[in-house]
Amino acid sequence: MAKIGNIDVGEFPLLLAPMEDVSDPPFRALCKEQGADVVFTEFISSEGLIRDAAKSVMKLDIYEKERPVGIQIFGANLESMLESVEIVERSGPDMIDINFGCPVKKVVSKGAGAGILKDIDLMVSLTAAMVKHTNLPITIKTRLGWDQDSIRIVEVAERLQDAGAKAISIHGRTRAQMYKGSADWAPIAEVKNNSRMHIPVFGNGDVDTPEKAAEMRDKYGLDGAMIGRASIGYPWFFREVKHFFATGEHMAAPSLDERVDAARRHLQMAIDWKGEKLGVFETRRHYTNYFKGIPHFKEFRTKMVTSDEAADVFAAFDEVEKEFTGFEFA
Repeated sequence: MAKIGNIDVGEFPLLLAPMEDVSDPPFRALCKEQGADVVFTEFISSEGLIRDAAKSVMKLDIYEKERPVGIQIFGANLESMLESVEIVERSGPDMIDINFGCPVKKVVSKGAGAGILKDIDLMVSLTAAMVKHTNLPITIKTRLGWDQDSIRIVEVAERLQDAGAKAISIHGRTRAQMYKGSADWAPIAEVKNNSRMHIPVFGNGDVDTPEKAAEMRDKYGLDGAMIGRASIGYPWFFREVKHFFATGEHMAAPSLDERVDAARRHLQMAIDWKGEKLGVFETRRHYTNYFKGIPHFKEFRTKMVTSDEAADVFAAFDEVEKEFTGFEFA
């Protein structure tokens, strides 16, 4: 049974990864309903928080039905990170996650995200200072290393644990790889098998089938799986993994009615949370996967991703429901 601090997160928990413009409250709610054990917010800039930037502050919104939920922050300046911890605490999350893994250039160029993998001492000292600054569990999201020649993840994870981190999620790629090639879970297993490690070690990267989640559990012996891209537009992935764990079989794909209902609810919750303009815009990336497998779908998808009016998108959902009644997904 995995525990993050004093929080019981279950046996081999499935975690929703923090994803920019994806893991917002509406999407987290849908994933939670479908079996996600722990969810994380989109990553939030510590500098944005202390400047009271509207977009950063909005990302602090969390809801009781999401728990356990972690708020993820990133930055490289100690004072800003500590000040942001105090701001985050007021939102009442169950844990605070530090992003030491984002490979995006605009983050890395400031020494934050995966950029800090070039300075392990700073990575450890920031973690230790934040642990001392809050009573909430501090967790870490990181990558194997900056590049193939600088992978020291076993040592790094041990040092982060010694600094007080209560769990670590490791993406099986280096920053240099970005999202190219295949994730390598073997170094993550080395972290888990280090006799000095006693905090949960979660794997991340390329968990896109129930079989891969089972492999991460059974072959690599990790404590849980963090799910990212496989869940975009497909919150049912979590329940499908759990069904596979329980039965060894694949469950039936969600029906057309389930998919249309989820898309409607997702869009409505997004509008309620962030207003029509942003709500319509930021749900667009999900529609391809919501309706993946429907033949000759391009016309409907085009309406969904180009319409600026919510009414037009809802109308497109109605058209899909009517046009493809009885369609069965493989």
